Amino acid sequence: MNRRTLLLAAAIGTLGACSRTESGDIEVKRPADVDVKTTTDTLHMPSVGSKIDTINTPTMGTKKDTIIVDKPVVGTKKTTVKVPVIKP
Repeated sequence: MNRRTLLLAAAIGTLGACSRTESGDIEVKRPADVDVKTTTDTLHMPSVGSKIDTINTPTMGTKKDTIIVDKPVVGTKKTTVKVPVIKP
């Protein structure tokens, strides 16, 4: 019972020591020494964005082989796609 009480108190204290800055980063107050002083650390949150990348995608078409038959042709073309990027 006593162990659970200490664990619960530590969890509540940890949640109360966190805050966010105006830029969206998280500040964590942690004990600095044996005394009950705290030091503020700033954790920078990564931002998620996207960039445009070029890939080759297959294309289908026909090409005249003889007068009667169209011969199928498989090739590639460049296509641009958005790729997610995580920036530190």
